[in-house]
Amino acid sequence: MTGTRTLLVPKPEKTHVVVVGGGAGGLELATTLGNKLGKKGKAAITLVDKSRTHIWKPLLHEIAAGSMDVDQHELEYMAQGHWHGFKFRYGELIGLNRANKQVILAATFDEEGREITPQRALVYDILVIAIGSVSNDFGTPGVAEHAIMLDTQVEAEKFNRRLLNACVRAQAQEGPVRPGQMDVAIIGAGATGTELSAELHRTVRGIAQFGLDKIEPEKDIKITLIEAAPRIVPALPERISEATTEILTKLGVDIRTNSRVTRVRADGVELQSGDFIPSELVVWAAGVKGPAVLKDLDGLETSRMDTLVVKPTLQTTRDETIFVLGDCAYLVPEGDTHPIPPRAQAAHQMASHVFRQIRRKLDGEPLEPFKYRDFGSLVSLGEYSTVGSLMGFVTGRKMMIEGFFAKMMYRSLYKMHEYALHGFWKVSLDSVSRLLTRRTEPHVKLH
Repeated sequence: MTGTRTLLVPKPEKTHVVVVGGGAGGLELATTLGNKLGKKGKAAITLVDKSRTHIWKPLLHEIAAGSMDVDQHELEYMAQGHWHGFKFRYGELIGLNRANKQVILAATFDEEGREITPQRALVYDILVIAIGSVSNDFGTPGVAEHAIMLDTQVEAEKFNRRLLNACVRAQAQEGPVRPGQMDVAIIGAGATGTELSAELHRTVRGIAQFGLDKIEPEKDIKITLIEAAPRIVPALPERISEATTEILTKLGVDIRTNSRVTRVRADGVELQSGDFIPSELVVWAAGVKGPAVLKDLDGLETSRMDTLVVKPTLQTTRDETIFVLGDCAYLVPEGDTHPIPPRAQAAHQMASHVFRQIRRKLDGEPLEPFKYRDFGSLVSLGEYSTVGSLMGFVTGRKMMIEGFFAKMMYRSLYKMHEYALHGFWKVSLDSVSRLLTRRTEPHVKLH
């Protein structure tokens, strides 16, 4: 920021709450704050994000595979703010001045390099950081140059375009499809990688049906799922891993466990064992960490994964005016040895908690500790199945579920997110609209 002029944005007269990050937790919090405080004149609420639109992050694998119509699920921040009592500011967090309570936002530019907004400083009374996580390549050579990370909608759409281009290229070329020409390697068999492999199995067959008769999906397109751990979805119970493995194996997905990637090349992936997997497309989904900006954010304490360490109230350990929620928060619950996992359900619960604490703070009341409730985990394998575990609140144990009931529970998680943003009637009408549209349009993206 040296030598760059920073425009100071005037602070509102009311208590100013700034939420940086419009992901699942950040947008839910800004919406609730706007409805409960902003509209009633009790505080001024501002949401900041480096994108102009919101997509629920667990849907990114569907965008990448081309099985979801983005236009029907994309939410514009400016419109949401207008409807729900908060202001939206377009920009990316690049710094923090805690002494003056200023959030520093980078300048933004259009596709032609023209400046849209200058570098700015927003003054806050209460700051909430909710900028999520990014993929962790663990220093693996070639990842940045040759692999796609599904951290954002832009990256998911980039992968989908490359997939479609690979199909069209194979159809247009002279001669048959070459070995490896259309193969996909997915590195990391957590929820994202596993779900993507199932979605791709269906969508590439759908694409081939629309006139690409040279492509024989069963022979020409191979999907390889690579995992360094002994089993896929290693963070979930072993029974879920076994059930998921069985389904993917039947689909023809090549599962490589106990396989560590040592290099990603333009033409494929090298493994520590010495094996080489030819691939036209490589997706890196092998782990997450905090965004680089958090590593040295004006002295705030960070974990070894560059996430912000917080107290049980979700306030940072070194500044009580700053709250953190979602994937970028590091909190080890009392009596546990592991931090709260980076999941959508955690972000949802944290958003609700931070809202209550901000209201208590404004009312001069003592803050309460956050209590995370694990409701279980679900893995969606597209139209083929959904598997997972739910917490049995009577027995206190997790029970495994699969099939239609599991699929309904998985969809209900997204509905909960939509309900927090829009309310019952809009969610109901949107659901009916999507159902009708899906019956009249292709089930895969073709452009």
